[in-house]
Amino acid sequence: MARPRARHDGDKKRSSFALKYLVTIISSTAAETVTFPLDITKTRLQLQGQLGSKKSPYRGMFRTAIGIVQEEGLLNLWKGVAPAVIRHMVYSGCRMNFYEYIRENVFKRNKYGQYPLWKAIPTGMFSGAAAQFLASPCDLVKVHMQMEGKRKLEGLKPRYKGTFDAFRSIVRNDGVLGLWKGWVPNCQRAAIVCLGDLTTYDSAKQAILRNTRLEDNALTHALSSGCSGLVSATLGTPADVVKTRMMNQKYVNGRGVVFRSSLDCLLKTTRAEGVAALWKGFLPVWSRMAPWSLTFWLVYEEVRVLVGLGNF
Repeated sequence: MARPRARHDGDKKRSSFALKYLVTIISSTAAETVTFPLDITKTRLQLQGQLGSKKSPYRGMFRTAIGIVQEEGLLNLWKGVAPAVIRHMVYSGCRMNFYEYIRENVFKRNKYGQYPLWKAIPTGMFSGAAAQFLASPCDLVKVHMQMEGKRKLEGLKPRYKGTFDAFRSIVRNDGVLGLWKGWVPNCQRAAIVCLGDLTTYDSAKQAILRNTRLEDNALTHALSSGCSGLVSATLGTPADVVKTRMMNQKYVNGRGVVFRSSLDCLLKTTRAEGVAALWKGFLPVWSRMAPWSLTFWLVYEEVRVLVGLGNF
């Protein structure tokens, strides 16, 4: 009788990577779906007053959200959720695995099992930027889809019939490379946000476990995620404003009509609207990142334990 083939370390690593990736997809899909209305509210706020756009009255966070429901319908709060979920299948799946792999196999923990901040910062920034580069096409389509309702209200013809039509249209008009339009500010933002999210969560969790009597449980995860959500929103909002405006502007022959680069967008925005414009949409960003981070990390940590991977 043939004996079953022994499972090699390579098989274990491959299955572990796949399992971690699946756990990340489950966690990020849950978090994205629950908090997406705040994301579309944030996007609309950040594009108010943009150079080259049709003038419209300024609205705050709540008036913008209510206006979307009244003028476009309740379901439009989830307009663009499909590319957002697809994006997180790539982005979150990659950034989590990149970070953990670098932490455990490249920089490695110290002899006390801790991961110093000086290692965690570059690890988080690299993981975010690399993952976002891979996911940038989905982010571009998400931003375009989120603005379709506003175009309809302004009397403009809808650009796309749906998510996959948006992908096809962008490739048809701008080529495959057009899907990476605005990837530089996108990756810059992702590096900063990942620094605020992954690095802060990992460092805060280690600090809580090291300096309190709390164990590696849901309370510790919730406290750590609260820290990561606040830091992510504070660091990431200016980059998010620049990224959104760069991706939403019209391009001719590969060049932006309004902004030439991320720096140009930053300077023109501050000159025209003031420095405070860089934190336009901060409240919905924070209001979204806090529950997103809480939902993601609670689900992620619990599912990891359930499938035998252990805590992050």
